[in-house]
Amino acid sequence: MKFSEMPYERPDLETVKAQLSGFTARLRAASGYDEAKAVFLEKEEADQTVGTLAELVMIRNSIDTRDQFYDGEMSFWNAAMPELEEYEQAWKLAMLESPFREDFAREYGDLMFLNTEIALKAFSPDIVPQLQKENDLTQEHQKLIASAQIPFEGGMYTLSQMGPFQNDPDDKRRLAAWKAVGQWYKDHQPELDRIYDALTHLRDEMGRRLGYEGYTALGYYRMERNCYGREDVEKFRAAVVKYLVPLADRVYREQARRIGVEYPLSYADAALKFRSGNPRPQGAPDDIIAQGRKFYDELSPETSEFFHTMLDNELMDLLSTEGKAGGGYCTSIKQYQVPFIFANFNGTQGDIEVITHEAGHAFAYWMNRDRVPSSYAWPGMEACEVHSMSMEFMAWPWTEGFFGPDTKKYLYSHLAGALTFIPYGTLVDHFQHEVYARPDMTPAQRHARWKELQGVYMPWMRLDGDIPFFADGEAWQRQSHIYQSPFYYIDYCLAQTVALQIWALLQKDQKLAWEKYMAYTRQGGSRTFTDLLKNAGLDSPFDEKCLREVCETAGAWLDGVDLTGIA
Repeated sequence: MKFSEMPYERPDLETVKAQLSGFTARLRAASGYDEAKAVFLEKEEADQTVGTLAELVMIRNSIDTRDQFYDGEMSFWNAAMPELEEYEQAWKLAMLESPFREDFAREYGDLMFLNTEIALKAFSPDIVPQLQKENDLTQEHQKLIASAQIPFEGGMYTLSQMGPFQNDPDDKRRLAAWKAVGQWYKDHQPELDRIYDALTHLRDEMGRRLGYEGYTALGYYRMERNCYGREDVEKFRAAVVKYLVPLADRVYREQARRIGVEYPLSYADAALKFRSGNPRPQGAPDDIIAQGRKFYDELSPETSEFFHTMLDNELMDLLSTEGKAGGGYCTSIKQYQVPFIFANFNGTQGDIEVITHEAGHAFAYWMNRDRVPSSYAWPGMEACEVHSMSMEFMAWPWTEGFFGPDTKKYLYSHLAGALTFIPYGTLVDHFQHEVYARPDMTPAQRHARWKELQGVYMPWMRLDGDIPFFADGEAWQRQSHIYQSPFYYIDYCLAQTVALQIWALLQKDQKLAWEKYMAYTRQGGSRTFTDLLKNAGLDSPFDEKCLREVCETAGAWLDGVDLTGIA
């Protein structure tokens, strides 16, 4: 079924609650495993129906945040989902206490019970009002970002549409673009500060209501961290500072030399990888999609079937348009067993990475769309990002079809960007730990702390200058994850470390790299992150040796690449 044909009608909330209560009562009354399993499968189907309605609203609202109907439906679901969670909690308790738990575990694995135990630690009916308020605030933030209209060179642009100007090889034009974007954030900083301050205190309150010292423990439970904790993340951050920050610093020093600017770099200069301009995809969006089709057709029979399904059923919304939410994502519409990709093409290399990165998520879901329970279709967030970041590297042999004469530029900047991203992503994580450890910090204190941490993780960035907002310790406010999904961002860093292992394999043996990718992907969410890696023969990013070896291999490649003739 095409996305535009998927019907939506608001469900009756009381009917859904009654249905959930009925499932719980029947599960508790089941006299045998066959009866309990039948109820379990019925609930799986009902969950997919209700979840699909909520997902359709979220997608259509993000495609056009000005649409009054779907804006209203988002408000309905923002209030409804926390209320339904109370009924879900009753079901989860019944599953944990079921006399047939061992039978379920034998057939479906024990991970669903481990994840259920974690989920129960993240919810209580006592925090329903706070969850509803949190939803309202994150929706307000999304609408604010989507509403951006930035005056530049006689036109008006969204934040996504400003991307090409911020990468322009002309120094004056690029700097002017960064200043224009920074000014928009400066003009709306009171709103951004207010929303984040409210979210921070709200989340801290939720954590305390559930018996924790603050939000951090609750945040880890909400992220469904089931095989590692805060200490493991701290260990990873330390390894990033030890191995990756020096390598990234080398990359930026070389960049400064290459484009002829002073080190450390301004935000505007850091955005320009080559004096002749950053790599740009060749052709219009239709050409990019056509090359994506060629890539997936030639990569494997599975990826070919997947990508044609996406195209034939309108399961990608890619162009940047007025009123569209910022960023990009992949999600799943479970009733129809299909993924959906949302993006904002803007004529930069990021457009290609949508076709590879978000489609990597989508392909992983496609390969696991039939799993029972349906929650096993997706692993944890950090595990999901391995699918997407590794798929970016799997596309390397097809790069020329995307970039033409800019192919060498792209390969260099893609690998360099993967490496230099990890310190930034780790900074985002460290900053959030500081925020939730001290929720009463003022906005000014948060900005100051970001600035201090940026000096540790990103010493190549100039902390003063004439670009408003970015050089003032406020740049974290452009990272929507900090508002929308606390503690998510480290997942990208862990996954990038794993994806760089796939990249290293790809340089030696493309067939073996794909086999390991598929060995990892075929498991879906049936194992914890560390077990998924172990089963696929990949190293854990929590092992310091992993990051050290990745840095050595990637650093040697960057040092050895021939950029002769490329300014």
